[in-house]
Amino acid sequence: MEIGQRIKQLRTQNKLTLEELASRCELSKGFISQVERDLTSPSIATLSDIVEALGINLAQFFKEERNEKLVFTQEDFFIDEKEDCTIHWIVPNAQKNDMEPILLDLKPDQKSDVITPHNGEEFGYVLSGKVCLVINNKRHVVKKGQTFYIKGLYDHYILNDTKSDAKVLWVCNPPIF
Repeated sequence: MEIGQRIKQLRTQNKLTLEELASRCELSKGFISQVERDLTSPSIATLSDIVEALGINLAQFFKEERNEKLVFTQEDFFIDEKEDCTIHWIVPNAQKNDMEPILLDLKPDQKSDVITPHNGEEFGYVLSGKVCLVINNKRHVVKKGQTFYIKGLYDHYILNDTKSDAKVLWVCNPPIF
């Protein structure tokens, strides 16, 4: 980690000038400039003062940001072919995220697993075919190009009671699949 570069990044994020940061930590503008250009290294105590003036602590300062993968291809997908449906996990390890998107393929007369009540919300978009969103035994028809948005208050599932295949993009928060 380049300490000077990190300090400069945080200073500019906080919209502080060199003078303002120097004043907050009772250091000279020239010293802060040299630290940012990695021409000198501050003591631990001085670094602590600088990062505190930037609104964080030393642990946060040294925490490395992970380069998380942002774009996924079909090679990244995990496919689970169940008896009644096929689930495509389109974001690997999504259970660690706040949302979990899947693609659900339903053949004629198939249904998804029953989702039990949970403290969360779900969104679905029918990519092809027509399905019934069944909530507490009440059916709601959702056709190609239509969406649904529900709270997870009741038992629910998706049913394909047609003679054609159906595909649904289904996103849950929190992850429940």
